[in-house]
Amino acid sequence: MPDKLLLATNNRGKARELKELLRELPMELVLPGELGITAEVEEVGGSLEENARLKATVLAKESRLLALADDSGLEVDALGGEPGPLSARYAGEDASDKDRVEYLLAKLKGVPRENRTARFRCVIAIATPEGKVELCFGECQGLITFGPRGEKGFGYDPLFYFPGLDKTMAELPLEIKNKVSHRGAAAREAVEFLRRKYKL
Repeated sequence: MPDKLLLATNNRGKARELKELLRELPMELVLPGELGITAEVEEVGGSLEENARLKATVLAKESRLLALADDSGLEVDALGGEPGPLSARYAGEDASDKDRVEYLLAKLKGVPRENRTARFRCVIAIATPEGKVELCFGECQGLITFGPRGEKGFGYDPLFYFPGLDKTMAELPLEIKNKVSHRGAAAREAVEFLRRKYKL
């Protein structure tokens, strides 16, 4: 049974969420930097699935540990599903979260509320050092607001509105966000898989 699980991310917000979501696993959750792994895996895949698989397999092989990688994307219906797998680079390679939020709002200028439907999708890949991969999926539906709301979270969270909760993702406490988010759904599936596979 593996005693460590490498979380294949250098994104602090994502790492914090994943650690919270996976905390019930009887494994030590480690980050690449803690192992001296500084290489960034370039997301060159054309889909969330390809990107998650790529990150997990590269880091599992390099660390010789079981590795878990997540790739998430925002799909906005009025933009034909954009930004999708390009969510992190949508406003340019070195854009900040604020830049991405502003860019998305500019692209949706003039689009009425009823046409601002969107979903967050998450794919989690769990890879062994030998290259075996399991994929887990999560999705949540919402609307894109007309301006950022909330201070929590990261990325597009201040724009992603849950009508049933009357809050954006950035307004939700982490424990609520994890119950309703795309990453939360995929992580629950990942926990179930790891428990079954390794009898945890």
